[in-house]
Amino acid sequence: MNEHPTTVGGLRETGYRPRSVKEELRGNLIAALGEARPLFPGIVGYDATVIPQIENAILSGQDIILLGERGQAKTRIARSLVALLDPAVPAIAGCEINDEPFDPICASCRYRIANDGDTVELVWLTPDRRYSEKLATPDISIADLIGEVDPIKVAEGRYLSDEMTIHYGLLPRTHRGVFTLNELPDLAERVQVGLLNVMEERDVQIRGYKVRLPLDLFVVASANPEDYTNRGRIITPLKDRFGSQIRTHYPHEIVTEVGIMEQERSEFVDEGMTTIVPGYMKEVLAELSHLARRSPEISQRSGVSVRVTIANYENLVSNALKRALRLGESSVVPRISDLPAVVASTAGKIELESVGETSEERVIERLTQRAVLNVFNRSFALAEFDSLLGAFQRGATMHVSSSQPSTEYVKQALQIPGMKGAVAKLGATGNPAAIAAAVEFILEGLHLNRKLNKERGETRSTFRG
Repeated sequence: MNEHPTTVGGLRETGYRPRSVKEELRGNLIAALGEARPLFPGIVGYDATVIPQIENAILSGQDIILLGERGQAKTRIARSLVALLDPAVPAIAGCEINDEPFDPICASCRYRIANDGDTVELVWLTPDRRYSEKLATPDISIADLIGEVDPIKVAEGRYLSDEMTIHYGLLPRTHRGVFTLNELPDLAERVQVGLLNVMEERDVQIRGYKVRLPLDLFVVASANPEDYTNRGRIITPLKDRFGSQIRTHYPHEIVTEVGIMEQERSEFVDEGMTTIVPGYMKEVLAELSHLARRSPEISQRSGVSVRVTIANYENLVSNALKRALRLGESSVVPRISDLPAVVASTAGKIELESVGETSEERVIERLTQRAVLNVFNRSFALAEFDSLLGAFQRGATMHVSSSQPSTEYVKQALQIPGMKGAVAKLGATGNPAAIAAAVEFILEGLHLNRKLNKERGETRSTFRG
C-alpha cells in the first residue's frame, strides 16, 4: 500500500486486522522460510547451531535469552530481528506508547477513541522505530524501565491516582516492538523482580497504582555465563519466564573466523595503494584466536572475542601500510615481521589466568609462533624443502626486516635454489611485496620446525642453516 490511511476510519475501510508482535514475527518468518530468503544477514557461522534455535523460538512465540561470551554477535542478532517486522504498522498519533488504533491500552488513547472515534489521526511506524535496547547496569531503576509518577503532571492539578500522571519508561514505549536488555545479570535483583509481570502477564504496575498496561513485546536478553558468578545473576523466576535460552559460540572453523574478520574490519580507500592480504596471513590471525581460546594461560571464562581477530587484522594491515609509504611502494602486503603489531590489539582483550608470572606480550608471542607453525605445516610438507635447506647448509643466508624493501627479498630469494617454487605455491608471483611476504612465511615456518636458525638483531633477523 503506497498511501497509508491517516485516520482510524480510513484504516477501518482497508480491512486492516491487528496482530501481536509475536504473530507478526512468526508470520513473516514463515513467509521467509517458505521463499528460502536468507535470514540474519551478516551473522556468520551460526547457520547450523544458533539460527535454527532462534527460528524455533520465534515460531513458538517465545522470548529468548542469548547466552554466550563477549564478541559472539548477541546484540547483532537481537537488532537483526527487526527485519522480520512489517514494513509499516499504524499507531495512534501523539501516543507515547505507539498504541494500536483498534485496541488502545493507555488512558489517553482510550479517551480519544471514545470521544473522536474514526477521526483520530494515525502515524505509521517503521521497524527501526519499534526496536529499543538497554544495557543493564546496577544503577537502572524500575522508573527507567517501566515508569514513574511525573511530579510536573501532578503539579498541574491531576490526582496522583490518575493514570495520566505517569511518565512511561522504556518498556511501555517499546509497546508493539522488540525490546533487548543486554547483560541482564547486571540488573539489580529488585529491578529483575519488577520485570516478572512484564514477562508473563504482560502488564506493568507503577507505584502501587492499579495501572494495567497489557504490553505487546518480544523480549530478548543477553548474558555472559561468567556474570552468573562474578557480577550478578538472573533470578530464577525471571529465567523461567524466557521461553528459550540459546547458547552462542565462537567460530568452530578457521574459515568462518576469516570470513567474519574480512566482513567486519574497517576498510579505507588509500589512493595509489593496493592492499593484498595473503590467505596464509589471514589464517595465522584466525589460528591465533583459536589457540588463545584453548590456552590454559588465558582465562576462558572471559573468552577471546572475535573482535581480537578483527583488530589484529586491522593492525597488521596498518603496519604493512606504514612500511609501503616509507619505502615508496604502492603494494601493501603484510609479512610475518609485521606480526608484533598484533600485541597492542590483543593484550587489552584477553585476561591471563595468573597475574605476574608471565607477561601478556610473552603469551601472545608464543601463541603467534604456534599459529604460524600450524598454518605453515598445513600449507607445506617439509620434504618439499630439501633443495632449499641444502642451500642453507652450504652457507646461504637470508636477511629479513619489517622495513626491508620488497625488491631486496626478490634479489635474495632468486639466488636460493628451491625458494622460487615454494613462493609460487603460495601464489606469490610477479608482485615483489607478495614475494617478500611469502619468503618470510617460508623462512619462519622452517625456523619454527627447527630446520633453520634465526638470529634476531635490533633491526633485522638473519636465517642460516
